Amino acid sequence: MSTPNPPGGPTTPNPTGRDDARNPTAGREGVPGSQGPGPRTGEGRSGGRRRGRGGRGEQAVVPDATFTSYYGRPVVKASPWEADIPAYLFLGGVAAGSSLLAAGGDLTGRPAVRRAGRIAALGALAVSFAALVHDLGKPVRFVNMLRVIKPTSPMSVGTWILSAYAPGTALAGAAEVAALLPWSFGWPGRLLRASARPGGIAAAVIAPGVASYTAVLLTDTATPAWHSAYRELPFVFVGSAAAAAGGLSMITAPTAQAGPARRLALAGAATELTAETIMERSMGLSEETLRTGTAGTLMRISKLSTALGAAGTLLAGRSRVAAVLSGLALLTGSVCTRFGIFHAGQASARDPKYTVVPQRERLDERDGRPAQDPAGS
Repeated sequence: MSTPNPPGGPTTPNPTGRDDARNPTAGREGVPGSQGPGPRTGEGRSGGRRRGRGGRGEQAVVPDATFTSYYGRPVVKASPWEADIPAYLFLGGVAAGSSLLAAGGDLTGRPAVRRAGRIAALGALAVSFAALVHDLGKPVRFVNMLRVIKPTSPMSVGTWILSAYAPGTALAGAAEVAALLPWSFGWPGRLLRASARPGGIAAAVIAPGVASYTAVLLTDTATPAWHSAYRELPFVFVGSAAAAAGGLSMITAPTAQAGPARRLALAGAATELTAETIMERSMGLSEETLRTGTAGTLMRISKLSTALGAAGTLLAGRSRVAAVLSGLALLTGSVCTRFGIFHAGQASARDPKYTVVPQRERLDERDGRPAQDPAGS
């Protein structure tokens, strides 16, 4: 028995008896991210019409596809890093800022600031190295990165910066530790004391690179929240490092000698908070990750602690208690900044919308340029 032809004329026989032979999109409506032969993603966003060069619209046949990826799976793989890395980011910043304060204290006759800064830099550097090696799995992997230098790789450049920074920091810190011990150590001790100032100054010269290269390392990845903050994140990290180092020196050095530490802490806190505000405005969609979840909680604590610590520096010159509380608040803010930004990046990698939506917006902007600038088409 033959099937009657529709009013439009005869149709091609369908021996399977199913509709999907004539409808190539049948059964695909429920698959996230799948598209049939309809308009390209990003078209038809203005009133359901696709815009042509002449400004005329054409009614879209199918609705716009959602931002979901293939079966909702992430487009960008989240980094395998764990808590070792944000701890490494924080401790590296503390070491760098402490080296700067120690060199300043050495050159301006503030022995307590010098001693506290050198020992803090040595301790923070040692723990940060331990965290880095634990993440790498084997110490030899760090050594292997020194076999070549690749200026286009933040990882390679950062490895060399850290390697250049470590010897001077170790010499200056070891000299201060040796001076606290009851032994003289003979000529090795004299040689160590003589090398302390050159080593400390050399470390201070390299310290800004240590404080900032980790931000470049993060932003050079494909992780949406990190990459979209590439302009401001180095300033956030440097300000955070200065605030943390200043806060630590306010805790460990006498109030009478800690004036430079208070000024550094205040300048660092102001830089961090200002850069964070600008960063959040420029990040686009991925800025959401700094306000939600674990990252959102950490960033709120960071801003509050940093602001309170900065305000406390104004009273720290007259009160030892205020100096200690302010220093603790600044250290807390710096820790939460590093962990908050780390968790924001991980969250943005796990959700495909932070990768797909900005890409489609850039494509739409690119496709719209000929209509806006006919001379360039």
